[in-house]
Amino acid sequence: MNRKGFITKVLLGTVGAALTAPTLRAKKRLSKNELLKQVGFNHLPNKEKKTMKTVLHTAESRGHANHGWLNSHHSFSFANYYNPERVHFGVLRVLNDDTVAPGRGFGTHPHENMEIISIPLEGDLKHKDSMGNEAVIKEGDVQVLSAGTGIFHSEFNKNEDKEVKFLQIWVFPKEKDVEPRYDQISIREVEKENEFYQVLSPNKDDQGVWIHQDAWFHIGKLDNGVSADYNIKKEGNGVYAFILDGEVEIEGQKLNTRDGFGISAVNSINVKANSDARVLLMEVPMN
Repeated sequence: MNRKGFITKVLLGTVGAALTAPTLRAKKRLSKNELLKQVGFNHLPNKEKKTMKTVLHTAESRGHANHGWLNSHHSFSFANYYNPERVHFGVLRVLNDDTVAPGRGFGTHPHENMEIISIPLEGDLKHKDSMGNEAVIKEGDVQVLSAGTGIFHSEFNKNEDKEVKFLQIWVFPKEKDVEPRYDQISIREVEKENEFYQVLSPNKDDQGVWIHQDAWFHIGKLDNGVSADYNIKKEGNGVYAFILDGEVEIEGQKLNTRDGFGISAVNSINVKANSDARVLLMEVPMN
């Protein structure tokens, strides 16, 4: 017997009988629903109430591969690094923090059915692909490649005298076998101080680049002591926060440079800077 049925039985067998006592005989006999309301059944715990879920990936716990020309840290399983508990966060599949030596890079290689986002942090990255695109992206730019039915591309450090550092992020698309596409923008014109500004969304006409997924990326440049809120855009999405620089606190969890923190089953989060900080928020579907 479920909880409501048990309470109903008890009420009708005891409280209901009591309500027919001489002192209440003149009153109308209450219905079953009225009895339940009277004892506060509607105030019992809501089984559908959200409980915040979190996952912490400290910077030092990431996978690491140093190939000489490439020094890469993996927040999720990638290449020779495999951790069954760190395969993805919702549809966020890859978050690689890469440093490429001067003049070196990734030779031509294929991708399909993946949304690939590159965010340079320092230096210049040269891109070339099978659609005929050739471009250089640098700090302050965001690049997106929708691999769709298939594409080949290469990425090299444009400079012979300094490293290039960038994030490469893979997101599973919500539809497969789309037509491949390439885009890049400068986000310097939309940068804001002490609040989160959007750099990626699912909408072609929205601010930033767009991808084939119900995902939103925001960057926040926060001064020490500043607190900023972020509201979830779509029901059921979670947020993976990656601390680019500095020290912050998110919903009570203290985080440092290059830590990752995933949060789901919430409607909003609060980010407080405990030093000057930069934070990348990646809101993605959880299934």
